[in-house]
Amino acid sequence: MKIAIIEDEPLAAEKLQRYLLKYSEEIEVLATLPSLETAIPWIEEHQQKVDLFFMDIQLIDGLSFEIFTKTSVQKPVIFTTAFDEFAIDAFKVNSIDYLMKPIMFTDLSRALQKLKSLKAQFSNPVELVPLIQKIQEKVFKDRFLVRMGNHIHSVPSTTINAFFAEGRDVYLVTDIGKKYIIEYKLEALEELLDPKHFFRVNRTFIVHLNAITDVTVYANRRLKLALSSKLDKEVIISREKVADFKKWFEGLA
Repeated sequence: MKIAIIEDEPLAAEKLQRYLLKYSEEIEVLATLPSLETAIPWIEEHQQKVDLFFMDIQLIDGLSFEIFTKTSVQKPVIFTTAFDEFAIDAFKVNSIDYLMKPIMFTDLSRALQKLKSLKAQFSNPVELVPLIQKIQEKVFKDRFLVRMGNHIHSVPSTTINAFFAEGRDVYLVTDIGKKYIIEYKLEALEELLDPKHFFRVNRTFIVHLNAITDVTVYANRRLKLALSSKLDKEVIISREKVADFKKWFEGLA
């Protein structure tokens, strides 16, 4: 079995590689990649050689979920992380398992045995990823962890009015006007949020349906939104988004 490891902690990568060779001497680790910047082009060029990816969720330059928005991953994935808040997100992509750090050899063995059992059901390995995607229940993220100083809070998606990007940061805005920086890009959020309730109106904003208090016609055939949470920014729907927004706002999308 040929494996690629996407992990930004050298000690964790070394430990994982030791466990893999302990599980089977026939395993070959093709690459250890520490970041999105290195992983995405490597996957695009080499993934046909790979049987399985191990992906740490939190990398030095973002969450590994972003890989799935930037390129097509056609091989099974086992995610690793020190935070269990990402479990639902992991099973929305080609994940066959989710291992908590520090990884135990017994957990690794069970995950690899799970992959082996799935493969045994299909004579053509190419069928495996569509199978994984089919059996994964479509579950959207229903809460986000946010930090206030040394305190961590859980914010339900139903109480979120909007997400917006400012520079390199992405903010979550609640229905009572509180703002928190979160570790997601808007592109990743589009995959994680229920499209019945959330809509990306432009390059900067994603808004919740219930947060919209008014829609007005704006210049150049655009639309302007008023939200229940007061922001110091205008929320303008770009022209190319107007038609899709109207369908979504009417409940037709």
